[in-house]
Amino acid sequence: MNENDDIFFMNEAIKLAQKAAELGEVPIGALIVRDGVIISEAFNLRETEKLATAHAELSAIEAACKKLGGWRLFGCTLYVTLEPCPMCAGAIVNSRIDRVVYGAPDLRFGACGSLFNINSYPLNHAFEITGGVCEEECKALLSDFFKELRKKKQ
Repeated sequence: MNENDDIFFMNEAIKLAQKAAELGEVPIGALIVRDGVIISEAFNLRETEKLATAHAELSAIEAACKKLGGWRLFGCTLYVTLEPCPMCAGAIVNSRIDRVVYGAPDLRFGACGSLFNINSYPLNHAFEITGGVCEEECKALLSDFFKELRKKKQ
């Protein structure tokens, strides 16, 4: 994959994040790509599903495993608009995804370099990390969402 591919697929993840925002969900979108083809896509549904694990990344991983017929996602890249949290980073390790590309860093919960880097632990799998792809667009989605949420609470 090259930088243009990363931008293309991150823009697709941004479209998914926008769908989440339309539902009142924190705007996070994720998709899994293998050999230049989108295998699965998802967005955050924690509020809708009333489920702590309904993160975009976990839903995308689950859908990719079902589509590909196994739990190992070798050769796959996960694109996500926000840096994965520890739970999602653990699922990335366990599913053997090769590469993660994220948009905005998550200074509070990021497990791919911001708060800590899951790859710094001696786990049985590590993955390549590329952060900051379409970062400004991803940050704007999140800040606009929370700005509107605060307005509604006033």
